[in-house]
Amino acid sequence: MNLTKLRKHFWLPLIALVLSFLIAVPTSKAQAAEKTYVIGTDQTFKPFEIQDKDGTYNGKNPGIDMDILKAIAKHEGFKYDLKIMSFNADVQALQSGQLDGMIAGMSVTSERKKTIDFSQTYYTDGVAMAVAQNSKITKLSDLKGKTVNVKTGTMGATYAESIKKKYGFKLKYYTSSNTSWADVKAGNADAAFDQAASLKYGIANGIGLKIVGKQVANAPLAFAVKKGKNQTLLKKFNHGLTWLKKTGRLQKIIDKYTSSKAVKSQVVTDTSILGLIKSNASALGQGLWMTIELAIVGIIFALIFGIILGIMGIAEHKFWHGVANVIIYIFRGIPMMVLAFFIYIGMPTIIGHKLPLFTAGILTLMLDEGAYIGAIVRGGFESVDVGQWEAARSLGLPYYKALWKVVAPQGFKLMIPSLVNQFIITLKDTSILSAIGVMDLTQTGSTLIAQNFQGFKMWLIIAVMYLIIITLLTWLSNYIQKKMHH
Repeated sequence: MNLTKLRKHFWLPLIALVLSFLIAVPTSKAQAAEKTYVIGTDQTFKPFEIQDKDGTYNGKNPGIDMDILKAIAKHEGFKYDLKIMSFNADVQALQSGQLDGMIAGMSVTSERKKTIDFSQTYYTDGVAMAVAQNSKITKLSDLKGKTVNVKTGTMGATYAESIKKKYGFKLKYYTSSNTSWADVKAGNADAAFDQAASLKYGIANGIGLKIVGKQVANAPLAFAVKKGKNQTLLKKFNHGLTWLKKTGRLQKIIDKYTSSKAVKSQVVTDTSILGLIKSNASALGQGLWMTIELAIVGIIFALIFGIILGIMGIAEHKFWHGVANVIIYIFRGIPMMVLAFFIYIGMPTIIGHKLPLFTAGILTLMLDEGAYIGAIVRGGFESVDVGQWEAARSLGLPYYKALWKVVAPQGFKLMIPSLVNQFIITLKDTSILSAIGVMDLTQTGSTLIAQNFQGFKMWLIIAVMYLIIITLLTWLSNYIQKKMHH
């Protein structure tokens, strides 16, 4: 085999792939031209963050944190882009440098101060315990042998962890308050610890729980930046916050969401399935399009990556066999959610650049699904009768020409069923990317449920939408297979 030619044919598509990735990543010079700060925030944490029906914070009442940030940015003259993720993912992204700042009802603690610089405080909140309306639990001692829900990385989780041995209860962790509360209401858990202001707001909007016991672990809330970084942004925020306090604007914002006349969440008058679809059609459509876009682009890149791995896996030189086997082993062995967090939150530390969210999602799909496709492609090529190889080589065709002109057409025909199945899996796996904040169909569902508290009906709608897409894809694949056999 001509090893030089094989290397050429292997590296050209890989180089093109890397270049396309680098083009997608903004350079530091471009960023310096007009600084726009990337601010992380939570996806569901009322009354501090209240998304509108489209899953954004552009509505009239976006919450305490959003009103504060908007007022300060306008007063101090800076621009910002919001990154919406779970609280725990926000903290990790901040510490890795993916975010310039974070505002998400974040409590100031001595442990967090080791890696985070905080602004002046703008609110003081504590932890409260909530139970179902018909629960007989009234105090901490009643929790012995019970199951308690908390939101990962929050003050409520820290407090619950500190007392769980004393009171003998078990903990369950969630990435969103709304899911944690719904679990208690459904009877799958006995209580939930969360920040008092958020629980009170949720109860006022009909989450079906009640607060028992006293508010504890009071702590100040503040804006955050990575320790030693983005000090200019921190100074601007502090200067603007001082202005808000002196003019009384800060108290007006807080009263707007915490007083007896506080604004409510989006009110849904028609909670039937058709009513929910009609009132949320725009958000569902956007989420569906993001899912389809991720799936299509992800499949294309995964297919390219997989074909490269498959070719390496059957190359004459054993070195390429080993490289392909190691790559497939690694990316098939790493859970996709772990890979997504590593790429979006961990990789910027290595490459020195922030990764666009969409790029991080595509890279995750490419590496994870591409590893599986690589194994499929290798198996497909190896399934072709060895006589086909021998006949092609006996006619004087070099190895790579024998592969593409004789073996590949037969191999791909054998692969079609497995590849189609992998494409369907890729479509479903896009939902995992909601963990890093991608606003796909799954993330859209979580956002809408946080507004209308119609969990069962909304997830039923989302499930049917996924089922329709997969059914259409299956029909298309069957049609293609029939055409190929004729």
